[in-house]
Amino acid sequence: MSKKQVSSFSHVPFPLRLIFIFLLTSLLSLAMSLYLNTNINRSLEQINTIYTSNNNLNTMTKTLNSLHDNILEYLEIKSTDSLNNYYYYEQQYRNLLSDLNNQTTDSTAGSMEKNIYNISQSYLDIADVAIEAKRARNTGKYRTAYNEATEYFNFLTSYIYSLNNQQFLTNSINYQSLEVSLRLIERMNTLVTIAMALFNIFLVIVMVNQITRPLLVLASASNQVAAGNFDVELPPVVSDDELGVVTRAFSKMVVSIQEYIEKVRSSMKAEKEAQERELLMETHLKEAQLRYYQAQINPHFLFNSLNAGAQMAMMEDAEKTYSFIQNMADFFRYSMKSLNTDVDLKEEIELVDNYVSIMNVRFSGDIHYEKSINCDITGVRVPCMIIQPVVENAISYGIRNISWEGKIFLEVLREDNEFLIHVRDNGIGISPERLSDIRNGKASHAPSDKNSNGVGLGNVQKRLNLYYNKENLFSIDSEGENKGTLVTIRIPAEEELYV
Repeated sequence: MSKKQVSSFSHVPFPLRLIFIFLLTSLLSLAMSLYLNTNINRSLEQINTIYTSNNNLNTMTKTLNSLHDNILEYLEIKSTDSLNNYYYYEQQYRNLLSDLNNQTTDSTAGSMEKNIYNISQSYLDIADVAIEAKRARNTGKYRTAYNEATEYFNFLTSYIYSLNNQQFLTNSINYQSLEVSLRLIERMNTLVTIAMALFNIFLVIVMVNQITRPLLVLASASNQVAAGNFDVELPPVVSDDELGVVTRAFSKMVVSIQEYIEKVRSSMKAEKEAQERELLMETHLKEAQLRYYQAQINPHFLFNSLNAGAQMAMMEDAEKTYSFIQNMADFFRYSMKSLNTDVDLKEEIELVDNYVSIMNVRFSGDIHYEKSINCDITGVRVPCMIIQPVVENAISYGIRNISWEGKIFLEVLREDNEFLIHVRDNGIGISPERLSDIRNGKASHAPSDKNSNGVGLGNVQKRLNLYYNKENLFSIDSEGENKGTLVTIRIPAEEELYV
């Protein structure tokens, strides 16, 4: 490979080339969009300016009419409301006058604004005279002042109307010019968008061609190698990017395969015998390990050991230890049952009793457990291990780390055609956001406790739905953080389900 090829763009890694090319097109598109948006915003500002002057003059006319009407109303009936309205509209009108030009200018519109400003000042002055004369009950003076103010008012109205018409004509011409500019910008935007799309398509075609052409050559050589022809002509390396690396690796692989075949042919028999001996040894070793592990986890061995420990504790008058080991033996014996079997509801509740007794040994009696069976549950069959995981969850995530006395309440009652199993705790509760995630199956759960049986709440819910072929048999509720949690399990009470 020549120095010219090494220094070319092809030696740049392919991802960097993609990033560079698409970054370039993105920057060009962004620059053009900013330029077009700037022109559009400038045109919109001019349009707003065009109609602002007319709106101001219309507002001035309305304010002037309201002002003059309230002058007349006050002079006729002398009401407090009309006087207050007069002062209000007078201030509004003065504020509008402050936006007018009051300096000498060569512009016709500017000169008209100056005249309106000066006449308005005279109008406001004579209006004040009329109001003050009315308040002083000087009838002749306020009538004279009002007549004079009316003349100013008529003149102002006509003057403002003329200025408004003149500005409207000027603004219409400006608007037509701006409309032409906006249409031109729209066409430019369309052309630039099409040009950028075509440019991007061109770049994609070039990049795809750079990838597929060497890949096609490499694929052809690979197919020949796959067919068993190891004398294939090795593909040339045309770049130093990832494709070049793959091509070099393929060539080395072909050469290595040829060398390896020769070595395999000469040593296959010896390796085969060695592999058979090694496989036989591994088989015997695995069998021995399997028997060892089976002996370790044999249920009879486990239960006999626990029973032996229970007998020893009883002989030593260690009643608490005896009770603990006995509960452990019962718990493990029950938990060894298949989750696909069903059991009596009484057995499930007895398992919970054993589990809480075991956990109270671990937590020094900090778990206060109460149960209430308010109906006859004889013969009620339920899936195995549906209540204990709920109690375990209440202990692990509800009351384990609270600063107050932790309590677990188990209640069984019957409502219509259902048995309701409530498991309530007074623990940390669940926030509304997390409760929503749990109900929607989006909440991530913390790793299970090392003493957990590995059966989660989601597992319980799915087995209930499958066992009874019904939905909504499992629910979880909480009033918020530090307000505890309530889990409800609904067991259908159809008589044909029970023995």
